[in-house]
Amino acid sequence: MPEVPFLDLGQGYLEVKDEIDEAYGRVMRSARYILGPECAAFEEEFARYCGAKYCVGVASGLEALRLILAAYGLGSGDEVLVPAHTFIATWLAVSAVGAVPVGVEPNEESWTIDAETIEAAITPRTRALIAVHLYGRAAEMEMITEIGRERGLRVIEDAAQAHGASYRGQSTGSLGDAAAFSFYPAKNLGALGDGGAVVTNDADLAESVRVLRNYGSRSKYEHEIRGANSRLDELQAAFLRVKLRKLDEWNNRRRVLANRYLETLAGVKGIVLPERPENAEHVWHLFVVRSERRTRLQEHLTRAGIGTLIHYPAPPHLQAAYADRGYRRGDFPIAERLASEVLSLPMGPHLSRQQLDHVCQSIYEFSQVVTA
Repeated sequence: MPEVPFLDLGQGYLEVKDEIDEAYGRVMRSARYILGPECAAFEEEFARYCGAKYCVGVASGLEALRLILAAYGLGSGDEVLVPAHTFIATWLAVSAVGAVPVGVEPNEESWTIDAETIEAAITPRTRALIAVHLYGRAAEMEMITEIGRERGLRVIEDAAQAHGASYRGQSTGSLGDAAAFSFYPAKNLGALGDGGAVVTNDADLAESVRVLRNYGSRSKYEHEIRGANSRLDELQAAFLRVKLRKLDEWNNRRRVLANRYLETLAGVKGIVLPERPENAEHVWHLFVVRSERRTRLQEHLTRAGIGTLIHYPAPPHLQAAYADRGYRRGDFPIAERLASEVLSLPMGPHLSRQQLDHVCQSIYEFSQVVTA
């Protein structure tokens, strides 16, 4: 194990061990494992947390996006605008309903989808756009939702990395027509397995997703549409209820650590730091820096016992999965440059100040060597 792990999930469990163990026992004793009271309670609590009316628990973040698109009736021939710099799941959800993902460049400062370039990507076939709140920072939703209203497009939030984030005082999950959340274990609000949720103020959409997630059925053995098995199980819902009560505290710890990174690494040569937004509350799911010498920097940090990851080394448009779209290297130069330079440093509510200072000192030492 590295001296400074990229993320210490074990400490997260230990901090709430008694509550997690109690939740486990409660579900086991209930003998209700699917679509029971824990899922219903979590849906109500998480909707309220997001400032929205409805939450529907599903199997994963990818499924949350897919079910939103399916519930809105998107399919063959429809185009959906997606960021060129994102995890491929954003694109896969569009493909899964038979629609076409159309890439849009990120903003070079925020690294989220560039609202100013969205208009140029809209065609008569465009029916929706997905704004990803990347690394814990909300996209510029004011301009994005305005474009959606003017052009008659559904605006969908991919909030998989932004539990508890906000934009101009409004929580992620309530900024568009619908939002998709992931509860993958490494997220700010992470389950102990896979899980996801759709959050919305649209009653019709919420009901459609409920039917779609459960084999297209409202009543057992009566199937109105071709649905799927995509349900948040009772155990994960119970665990998430425990962790939801800690989310604000854990996000605040992340902000303290991010501020220390920003202050300590300010001015270090060869490192581009993430921008601190003025109109949004960042929750720092990841702390990502840029370096033109990323490979050497990552190797240096590995030798120093520091865990790092790259989010993401190859943009979706250059992946083999989307070779049929005809994209070429150079089509999205900003996204491609980010993919070649981004490096995620250790971040999480259980990262100690001493560990963070070791990371910063190691980066400073690297900068001295490469600029000498």
